[in-house]
Amino acid sequence: MLITRYSAIQPPVLLFNGSIVIKNEAADPAEFLKSAYRQLNIQYPKFFKMDNLCKLALLSSEILLKDADLLTKYPSEEIGMIILNSSSSLETDEKHQESINDRGNYFPSPSVFVYTLPNIMTGEIAIRHKIKGENAVFISEKPDPQLIFQQVDELFARKRVSCCITGWVEAYHDRLSSCLMLVENEEMAKTLSEPQEIIIFDPSTIERIFKEEIQDGTHRKA
Repeated sequence: MLITRYSAIQPPVLLFNGSIVIKNEAADPAEFLKSAYRQLNIQYPKFFKMDNLCKLALLSSEILLKDADLLTKYPSEEIGMIILNSSSSLETDEKHQESINDRGNYFPSPSVFVYTLPNIMTGEIAIRHKIKGENAVFISEKPDPQLIFQQVDELFARKRVSCCITGWVEAYHDRLSSCLMLVENEEMAKTLSEPQEIIIFDPSTIERIFKEEIQDGTHRKA
């Protein structure tokens, strides 16, 4: 299996294959995400109804899949997703709890409640990109390359997917970070029209990409 492309968002930058595509100096996380959406020139009004976790996941997937034309290469049922984060949907859970704490002004919002599960972010990506394959969100204290590799490798070994979007998406108050990778088998990767670096999908490579893109803040290619 090969990593054929990857994206990352670590404020103030958005990256594709290690290169900065957008720099956004907005300090507030919500404003950062809205501004990034506009800079990417995305036309998807539903974005503004999402919580920050889903917005971050969607933006990451937009960068990752731009011009990828996955549905011309794979049946939608053979495109999977495995994503990790550490806070689950805690930020939205807190907002929902606040709405039910005050018995004198009891008004839980359905539009908030719907985002109180972390796998809603994979659902939003699936809807946007018409993906129908297996998907899951795992909660991990930090990015776990071994867990990601095991889960994705299992999907390929069981022939449940022909390609997989995988990685890390974390949004909790002022903490935003994401790094997604597209994993394809070697035979399909050879059909790519543009030559590129061959990146083997294994735990050590996943760890290297995480460290470069979202952990040490090093973004070498401007």
